[in-house]
Amino acid sequence: MFEAPPIWFILLAFLAAIGPLVFIHEFGHYIVGRWFGIGAETFSIGFGREVAGWTDKRGTRWKVGWLPLGGYVRFTGDMDPASMGKDLDKLPEHERLRAFHAKPVWQRALVVFAGPAFNFLTAILIFAAFIMAFGSPRTPPVIEEVLAGSPAAQAGIRPGDRIVALDGEPIERFDAIADFATLRPGEQVELTVQRGSTTFTATPRLATIVEKDRFGQQSRRGQLGVGNRSVRLEPVPVLEIIPEAVSMTVRLVDATATGLWQIVSGRRPLAELGGPIKMAQVAGQVASLGPLEFVQLLAFFSINLGFINLLPVPMLDGGHLALYAVEAVRRRPLEARAQEWLFRGGLAALLTLMMVATFNDLGSIGLWQTLGRLLG
Repeated sequence: MFEAPPIWFILLAFLAAIGPLVFIHEFGHYIVGRWFGIGAETFSIGFGREVAGWTDKRGTRWKVGWLPLGGYVRFTGDMDPASMGKDLDKLPEHERLRAFHAKPVWQRALVVFAGPAFNFLTAILIFAAFIMAFGSPRTPPVIEEVLAGSPAAQAGIRPGDRIVALDGEPIERFDAIADFATLRPGEQVELTVQRGSTTFTATPRLATIVEKDRFGQQSRRGQLGVGNRSVRLEPVPVLEIIPEAVSMTVRLVDATATGLWQIVSGRRPLAELGGPIKMAQVAGQVASLGPLEFVQLLAFFSINLGFINLLPVPMLDGGHLALYAVEAVRRRPLEARAQEWLFRGGLAALLTLMMVATFNDLGSIGLWQTLGRLLG
């Protein structure tokens, strides 16, 4: 078991991870806004009091805030936190022409979508670099080993069988089986199995495995109980590298969505929801393993950042996109009061989510157990 890295190393790794990803996200908004002729007043990495910054020749203030948990671009005409575009008529005419909310709704939507899109693009480029350097798993989903007493054995799966679909979704690679099972501990799943010229369906209930990682952190995962000794990384033709990287990114987005839905629907405990403290802990642990592992983690973090921001919650990019969709259908935006109430509801939801995640994070580092021992 590895020793946990020191606090200073964890904080440094967290800043090294979250800082560039937030910059990439906000730069996506910024650069697409620039293409559409929108002025930018502030580009901030972090919130709160400015600790460093400068103003460029276009008048944009680039700054770093003391609280490195996000960032923002304030475009010309963005005069309220809800980004509703009120009081545009109070701007001088030359600024009104460059105002965000004076642009067509499709341009505003592209500017907003660009942030998450740049995060996904970052992950794609990282995965493409790894595929180019090391190859990609392309082993067919053929079973070579079946663990005695496992759900697969109980369902009648044998060595030589080929799993062609999981819950009705076709698969082509062996690693897809583990990815699928990991997210579904204790759940009954449907396997479509090919044995020679015969195809049949099996419905095992996956085992629940509780295991510790090399740093002693516990996690739950599902297990089918099959193996393939031939799993390896294979070279990928140059023209297939980007499509392969896109496919990996899509699979991870799907896994993120599945995990979140399981928490929302009660199939996974709310205690598995993590926040910034957990991210910092993971960043420090992975950074201590080496630069390649850390860069790979950046891809996972980038996907999570892009995905979370696309959720249809006011204040997040997805919430703005939902409002723009309504505006496009109605040919006019929602009334300011309705947007304000949606903004307040979104803020309350995000604060609640942050409190729950922070509570879980503090538990994951043993704070509640320590307090219990002290008070007991």
